[in-house]
Amino acid sequence: MKNRETKRALIRLPAVLVGVAMAGCGAAQADAVDDALGTEATVRVINVETSTVTPQDFVEDIRLTSTVMANQDVLVAAEESGVIREILLDKGRRAIAGDPIAKIDDRVLSADVAQARARSEFASQTWQRRKRLWEEDQVGSEIAYLEAKFAQEQAAATLAGLETRLARTVIRAPFSGIFEERHIEVGSMVSPGQSVGRLVDLDPVKVVAGVPERYAADVAVGAQATLTFDVLGDEVFTAPLRYVGATVDPQNRTFLVEVVLRNPDGLIKPQMVANMSLTRREVPDAIVVPQNALVRVEHGYVVFVVFEQNEHTVARARAVELGPTRRNLVVIEAGVEAGDQLIVVGQRSVSDGDRVSVVGRRD
Repeated sequence: MKNRETKRALIRLPAVLVGVAMAGCGAAQADAVDDALGTEATVRVINVETSTVTPQDFVEDIRLTSTVMANQDVLVAAEESGVIREILLDKGRRAIAGDPIAKIDDRVLSADVAQARARSEFASQTWQRRKRLWEEDQVGSEIAYLEAKFAQEQAAATLAGLETRLARTVIRAPFSGIFEERHIEVGSMVSPGQSVGRLVDLDPVKVVAGVPERYAADVAVGAQATLTFDVLGDEVFTAPLRYVGATVDPQNRTFLVEVVLRNPDGLIKPQMVANMSLTRREVPDAIVVPQNALVRVEHGYVVFVVFEQNEHTVARARAVELGPTRRNLVVIEAGVEAGDQLIVVGQRSVSDGDRVSVVGRRD
């Protein structure tokens, strides 16, 4: 009986040994696969796009929102009282300086002028006779001579005043422009100082903007301004600053600047909004990069450039010092040199020392 059990045990022993051997072999192979996978997983290769850093002249702009104003915009007022008898210029029409706009009833003043003219003529003749008698013939008295002289001067002054008032019954345009609004009708009663209409001069026009006070040292009369209007498409206007405000508005902490633009076709209208750009300073041969290439870190900003290292392309972080900006560009004052390959796409996905693959260049 013992011999049978011993024999069976011996028969099973090789099978057990084979199983153990196979199990050990499988574990070793599994460890080898896991090691291979783990080693490959630790190597990151990130696709990026780069741009070669090239020095270029850089102009820093001050960008402002400005408003158009008419060169002159006034309410034309009556200077005499009376009833409007005739309207000589309708709204929307262009007037030349001195053109009549409306006529006030002048019948009473015309009669006064005629009376004053007769008195002035009588006083003038009386004076001439008194003068001849006194100076040539020594006839009469000095008092009568002086009375005639002053009476003639007084009558002439009265006539001149009435003639001026009569001329004012025709309301005229004080300058050339468009008669934009009319405030009277035939039969309206007007008095001195009452508005009869609005006259605007639109060639040239003024464009006014408020500049933040921090730029006070950078803006002066004569500086070049560039203007665009969204409603006029891509047309660009340039003009020097004609006026720079001497005071700062305490409400918004800005000072006014003004440019003048020719407007022969009347396309630029008052209260239009314009985009104004003023040149603050120019930096020759500057290192200029896109602002979106910057990555914010705890102590400032860095950019990533690519290097060849151990037959691999890697990304290196560079701390940078920033200079002036314009739109989406910024000047790098330290940290990047001409010729560096700057990562401009994928920079937010890499870390210092990561392997990268350059899949595109934006030179």
